Amino acid sequence: MGGPRRLLLVSNSTLHGGGYLGHCQQHIKSFLGEKVKRVLFVPYALHDRDAYARTAREKFESLGYGLDSIHESCDPVEAVRKSEAIFIGGGNTFRLLKALYDNSLIQEIRKRVLEDGIPYMGSSAGTNVATVSINTTNDMPIVYPPSLQALGLVPFNINPHYLDPDVKSTHMGETREERIRQYHEEPNTPPVLGLREGAMLLVEGDKATLQGVTGARLFLRGKKPTEHEPGTDFSFLLIDSNFQNL
Repeated sequence: MGGPRRLLLVSNSTLHGGGYLGHCQQHIKSFLGEKVKRVLFVPYALHDRDAYARTAREKFESLGYGLDSIHESCDPVEAVRKSEAIFIGGGNTFRLLKALYDNSLIQEIRKRVLEDGIPYMGSSAGTNVATVSINTTNDMPIVYPPSLQALGLVPFNINPHYLDPDVKSTHMGETREERIRQYHEEPNTPPVLGLREGAMLLVEGDKATLQGVTGARLFLRGKKPTEHEPGTDFSFLLIDSNFQNL
């Protein structure tokens, strides 16, 4: 019998001025701890999976963890079943989710994380697919997964790389906030947590805490957005019944 769900949902893989996962490497070491020896990496969000796996392997080995890339396995389902921890990297969210469906990994990952209690880390697109759906991704639909429903490891949505409106910009397209508001114009849409670059959400069982060096903006259907600093307790977002009538 596994322990409670443990998630580290990171907004971005690289922060301006730093290297790959450099801004969150201490969070990763604290999250994975000493019991985890090897991490299963899912590089499906990028086209060049070999190069992506090399980048991830170099970083995780520097932190003291071995890394196996799922695309190198002849049996992806078995790789998930044997994994000690899972890290899904960023890239195109539609490409990523389609590959998860194509390889029959949705339910397998859910079981490992929610029932067996292995750690799950996502970055950018990997954070998107950890939520209810990928409706609030920033990516173009370059391929079509069979559904926009994702892993559902948490009962809300996240918008990674959240950008605040630039009051000096002459760009006339919708702001990120406007796009999320459009999403909430549809009925029965869950909360959306806008994670700025440099922010991440740590979930341990029924507790969720905002971490990192930047804040987040929370959007609830029919309500004004609210601003939140690192250290904010977002545990209430994990209780799905709180939002059924919004």
